[in-house]
Amino acid sequence: MSLLNLPYDEIRGLIGPLDQALYNHQQWSNSLVRTLICRLPADQHDLSAKSYKECRFGQWYYNHAPQNLHTHQGFIAIGKEHQHMHQLATELLIANTKTTISPYDYDNFASVLERMRLEIFTMKRELEDLLYNCDPLTRAINRVNMLPILREQQDSVKRDSQACCIAMMDLDHFKKINDEYGHAAGDKVLTGSVQYIIENLRPYEKVFRYGGEEFIICMQRTELTTGHEIVERLRKGLAKIKIDIGNGKHIQTTASFGVTLLDPNIPVEQSIDRADKAMYFAKTAGRNKTITWEQSM
Repeated sequence: MSLLNLPYDEIRGLIGPLDQALYNHQQWSNSLVRTLICRLPADQHDLSAKSYKECRFGQWYYNHAPQNLHTHQGFIAIGKEHQHMHQLATELLIANTKTTISPYDYDNFASVLERMRLEIFTMKRELEDLLYNCDPLTRAINRVNMLPILREQQDSVKRDSQACCIAMMDLDHFKKINDEYGHAAGDKVLTGSVQYIIENLRPYEKVFRYGGEEFIICMQRTELTTGHEIVERLRKGLAKIKIDIGNGKHIQTTASFGVTLLDPNIPVEQSIDRADKAMYFAKTAGRNKTITWEQSM
């Protein structure tokens, strides 16, 4: 499950519990270390086989976290590390009453604790990116962040000599959809179309909202021929899906694409302009087409 499928307000509501989890487990681990060093009586909750469900984070994780979040790989990874961490803590507390804890056992516990913190921090960053760097409607990266990211990618092309392909995408007859079905339906078409594109790209590839119904796709480590093939696959797939616009109605839409390389020797804006010109040729050629930029355009 992608976090893109979660409602915007739900994403916002997840950051607080993750922040609280980081704080709670820092306090908990400090208390645990004090108990081990000073050989104090252990908290009975930490000795329970279900300690991972009884702590404050565990109660939220298993009882109050959004149900559709439970299939997200990052969320699952947090749960596994959290459970493992509590199990190792229980073993340390039991061993501490009988013998000296070995450095190996303590290091193993500390490693799992750090992995859990990293999983939580990673998911929190992912949520924050969706909230603050993405268009609230489509979840594409917003235009404010587009140029810095593309310039960074251009630097990578210069440094590593690996090509990067970009494509301009424009939904066909979008004004007609708004006029015939209303702007609420148009928003659903935008959301459904972009979600399809995002879900069918590689995880590290990016989609930016350029403006209105125009979007830019950035395909890293991709030569021009391969980029054209990827976009063609996306174009054909998009034309087949039916987007639910409410009231039992579904509509199909198409898009026109212009493809070019992110040229390392010219300003990023000029490469975007090339993709835009190629997309315009796709529009004038009948729409629902993928055109690669040529010097003659």
